[in-house]
Amino acid sequence: MLRSRDNCYKNKQKSSKEIREWATFKLEILKIGTHFKTKRVEKIYVVTPPVDVETLNSKCIPSRYPSKVLLRIYGPQVEHLIDRKNELSILKRLSQKKIGARMLGTFINGRFEEYLNAKPLTAKDMRMADTSVQIAKRMRELHDGVELLDREREDGPFVWRNWDKWVDRCEKIMTVLDQIVKVDSPRRSGLWKSRDFVCGVEWPLFKSAVNRYRQWLNDHYGKDGVKQKLIFAHNDTQYGNILRLIPDNTVGSSPSPLLLPANSHKQLVVIDFEYASANTPGLEFANHFTEWCYNYHEPKTPWACNTSRYPSIDEQIRFIRSYVTHQSRFYSNTSTTANMPLLDNMKGRGGEFCLDNIKMEICDFGVDDSTVDYTAEETQLENEVKHQIQELLCDVRRWRVANSAQWVAWGIVQAQVPGLDHSNGKLMAHESRYTTEDVEAHELTPEDSLTELDIQEGEAGFDYLSYASDRALFFWGDMVQLGIIREEELPTELLARLKTVNNH
Repeated sequence: MLRSRDNCYKNKQKSSKEIREWATFKLEILKIGTHFKTKRVEKIYVVTPPVDVETLNSKCIPSRYPSKVLLRIYGPQVEHLIDRKNELSILKRLSQKKIGARMLGTFINGRFEEYLNAKPLTAKDMRMADTSVQIAKRMRELHDGVELLDREREDGPFVWRNWDKWVDRCEKIMTVLDQIVKVDSPRRSGLWKSRDFVCGVEWPLFKSAVNRYRQWLNDHYGKDGVKQKLIFAHNDTQYGNILRLIPDNTVGSSPSPLLLPANSHKQLVVIDFEYASANTPGLEFANHFTEWCYNYHEPKTPWACNTSRYPSIDEQIRFIRSYVTHQSRFYSNTSTTANMPLLDNMKGRGGEFCLDNIKMEICDFGVDDSTVDYTAEETQLENEVKHQIQELLCDVRRWRVANSAQWVAWGIVQAQVPGLDHSNGKLMAHESRYTTEDVEAHELTPEDSLTELDIQEGEAGFDYLSYASDRALFFWGDMVQLGIIREEELPTELLARLKTVNNH
């Protein structure tokens, strides 16, 4: 018994010592790191190791130290959003294919990654014709390069796995926020009042609309039909997640292969695979095209979805055509995209599509066939390309609603709601500053001081609820355009604010 107590005491001493040493180590790491601000809740540091590193064991001395490494520290709400175990598994699969930055090491709430000498694209960069074509080619290489596991295909689109994982937490948050909007109180003032319902309507109605849309998708494609379309998708190709490598132009060194015109698209590297998994190409494109609508570095409204920036039909065709006709080094007959034609050197160019709701017909591809000397084979291949582009454009419109629904839920889960007990989902109210330390809490009711219940923007200063609210307007706009929801089913004040894009 005494020995047992002795061991227990020693273990506690050892544990305390390890905690102190680990805390010291973390502080030392952060001292030599440069913090990069992003809209994410995680923190990112570029860490430059010291020049002279003392090593106790000479056998452990590496032949070459990295000049810099990237340190990611996960932020709050991450356990509600991301399956880190699954993400690390995916990163290992990507590493085997030499896709993205290499993972160097992990710890409980973060990881070290390879530092890439590169610059992230800007919102303006992503719209440039040459860059858009390069992104399309890299996207095709990713889709061809990673085969889905049987389990991933059987589980269906990842967008719905995310929704199903987040929906309960959304419901807990929105139950209180909707109630606050409904309370007719003079104390309710400021920014929150101007938002009205985050989802445009009360949460149960929004949730019901998503379920109605899911049934509409299933009726159109069939569950097995959707599974056959699935590819390994990134699912978050916003401009900040696409880097352009800076080739080494050191005097005296050989020119970088990346400088060759044929390799220009390989200068682009996609990072941040938190949401990567099985989805359809249509959803991947819909996500990317919608990211054209955002500028996360806009000083006043970085959360706004500006649908006037959505790519035109010609810009969408250019992107999808580049994707369809690109053959990657990963191409194989077993790939989900293997049935797509390969026409890198084909004559002709993309033109316009006429879109009527979700039915489309090719009107004119801008090619005067009488002046183009097509062989019979080229003509057949060109027709196949046109058909593929037509199908994918249809899929973009159909899946764009799912993409919006996912990011609405994401914004709600990310929101820093004062008084929410993250461990059990109960909402609490407390005094003064909204912190989790040294606060005596009680259950929150709508009668509590609503003036104090302003939604914090979070560590990165990003307004997640405004993001969710604005994206919900795009969700409803597409639902009406697709004919899934009739205008008379929506409140008049919501109809006046719907966000739509010109599909013609």
